[in-house]
Amino acid sequence: MPSRSAERTGAAAWHAAGPEVELWLDYDPAVRELPGIALGRRTLSGPAETEVTELHRAGVRCLRLTGPVRLCADASAASARALMLLREATGQGLAVLWRAVCADGCAAGRRFHHLYPPEELTGPEPELLADWRATYFPSKCVLRRGPGFVEVRDRRFGTLELFTIDDPGHLAALDALAEGVEVGLLPETVHRDLAEAGLIAEQAGRAWFLPMRVRRWPFPSLTV
Repeated sequence: MPSRSAERTGAAAWHAAGPEVELWLDYDPAVRELPGIALGRRTLSGPAETEVTELHRAGVRCLRLTGPVRLCADASAASARALMLLREATGQGLAVLWRAVCADGCAAGRRFHHLYPPEELTGPEPELLADWRATYFPSKCVLRRGPGFVEVRDRRFGTLELFTIDDPGHLAALDALAEGVEVGLLPETVHRDLAEAGLIAEQAGRAWFLPMRVRRWPFPSLTV
């Protein structure tokens, strides 16, 4: 069992691994070249949901992740934090410029295909990028909260899959999972159920929830 000091060190490393981004006030590449549109670089070390909400309120509409993002299970804390930021930025409707790296073929499983597609995909199957870009649409894997339950609508794998989470223990874990929780701290049944449903990623010793919150409906609701 890890010592308390090791746990604190791991937590500190996780929170210190916030991604560095470049920011712009417009989506259009030509407009981004105009004076006053670029906001420079910034390290986003806070919770992904809070950071993206504040960026959107400040007028940011496009961001670039400056470093490559690894999709694999052995990804670093920096890549996991970047993917969580991507989840929130995609849900907020921001354009995200980023480079994905997949060394173990996991991209073929479409686990991250609800996220804004990368500009390039490095790995054994780079042709998967075309599929990712061709099949992407906003709100492809989303959650929405009701009184005493969370509903997940998932179209990453083609057909619509619906999950209703209403067990108190599972609901209690979702807030922690939004920003990543140590895998060993998840109740066994919560970990098993969410992993079998493909709703969590596990990287850098932490599990985090893949579906994004609905902030607006981009299409008629039946499409989502």
